[in-house]
Amino acid sequence: MIHSVTVRAPARLHLGFLDMNGGLGRRFGSLGLAIDAYETRITARCAAEMSVRGLEPERVRHLLGQLSSVVGSRSFAISIESAIPAHTGLGSGTQLALTLAAALHHLSGRAADVSEYALLTGRGARSGAGIGLFTTGGFVVDGGHRQMTAVPPVIARAVFPEAWRVILISDPAERGISGTEEVNAFAALPRFPESAAGDICRRVLLQILPGLAERDFESFGAGISAIQTIVGDYFAPMQGGSRFKSPAVAALLHDLAAAGARGIGQTSWGPTGFAFVPNAAAAKELVAAASPKAAEMQLHMKICKALNRGAMIEENTMGCA
Repeated sequence: MIHSVTVRAPARLHLGFLDMNGGLGRRFGSLGLAIDAYETRITARCAAEMSVRGLEPERVRHLLGQLSSVVGSRSFAISIESAIPAHTGLGSGTQLALTLAAALHHLSGRAADVSEYALLTGRGARSGAGIGLFTTGGFVVDGGHRQMTAVPPVIARAVFPEAWRVILISDPAERGISGTEEVNAFAALPRFPESAAGDICRRVLLQILPGLAERDFESFGAGISAIQTIVGDYFAPMQGGSRFKSPAVAALLHDLAAAGARGIGQTSWGPTGFAFVPNAAAAKELVAAASPKAAEMQLHMKICKALNRGAMIEENTMGCA
């Protein structure tokens, strides 16, 4: 029997939706990339009584209620050893839910897959990218929802070039939209234009995915920037009329683009912004040049790379009653 389980899941970038129109019977669909900037790490073990310690305890207790069918009458000691920053657009909620669900399923000896984890914890209501990335890492495209879809299917997955880097810019003074506020925001937005959805899908199929396959940095970056412009303009009314939640992040991204960065955008509802660069040396050079302005605006900059793997699960088999 398994005595304890440690699950580690990487943060992710949400790089845009495919189609918020739904005219073809499927809505949303999204692009995502696993990154090594942050991770959620949970260890669960058999215990005489239930306990939760470490980061995000209230969110974990809420998730335990959703996972009652898995927990049953057993008790576990759960330790949240690291967590992706919440409400920053980096997938903290989904990765926390899937990580906990995976740990408890493995500890309980129950067979399940990531789709069941998502269903039990209510994840994937719009984007399926975070769910797919939990399994595979890399760059994924999900196919969105149709009427009977429970969890959006992953329809494409690509290995992300090892040399490319991502510069993250975060604004601790801002907070991304989530929960009821997010639901209300989607409800208030107008119908997404079919022409815009068509442009996005064309760029994914003929610019972004081929760019990854051929290691064509310029093609990939141009496709991401174009999609972010379309999606950012659509969401602007919910963000004070801007493509970006944080004006300061927007200003610094503008400087990075002028200095040669590509694929400029905001992950999910922000406030975290991102920019792609072709290698580590270029990333260090751009960050060094932008650091004085970032410090003046009290922004945080971080260089990271993609992870071409999903969550890691380590089991300790010492017997569990």
